Amino acid sequence: MNYLKKLTPLLLGLLLVGCATSPPQDPENICNIFRENRDWYEASINTQEKWGVPVHVPIAMMYQESSFKHNARPPMRYFLGFIPYGRASSALGYAQAKTMTWDDYVRETGNSWSSRTNFADAHDFMGWFIYKTNKINGVSKWDAYAQYLNYHEGWGGYKRKSYNQKPWLKKVSKKVDARAKRYAGQFRSCKEELSHGWLWRLFFG
Repeated sequence: MNYLKKLTPLLLGLLLVGCATSPPQDPENICNIFRENRDWYEASINTQEKWGVPVHVPIAMMYQESSFKHNARPPMRYFLGFIPYGRASSALGYAQAKTMTWDDYVRETGNSWSSRTNFADAHDFMGWFIYKTNKINGVSKWDAYAQYLNYHEGWGGYKRKSYNQKPWLKKVSKKVDARAKRYAGQFRSCKEELSHGWLWRLFFG
């Protein structure tokens, strides 16, 4: 009996790991990302309809944040090079959402059962953030460059133009913008295909 008690947490852990979605095999192509993970496509469409956010922008931002790893975290910091003393921030999951901002999202949306390691929840969070950025700082939902600056620096930091002190961040934001534009072009080519139901895909996909 004691053996079973010790074994149960291990089996549960293995089960959860097995259920986790691996990063897509071709992260450079949004069509292939959605073909591989149909649930991700549906989550992206739900976010688009709910928050008015274009499909390609949060996906490009998510790639930059976590490379689509569900359990991504900032690296551990070490004292004297070998004594761990915590991570750089509380960021976690696909969207690398910090605990405080995630709590704001949960409070405003009522999505209390959400998880930062769940793709649909993380994507909805990004849609919420992009929507709020548009309302607070007047940044277009299609402007991946400025949206990412807000995402990284926060709404107050963006207003203060704190990114001007971080040339490296501007370079990263340009990469996000370029990826978003590339994803947008790719998505236009497969949007109709992806919109079909499973029966159509079974016979014609």
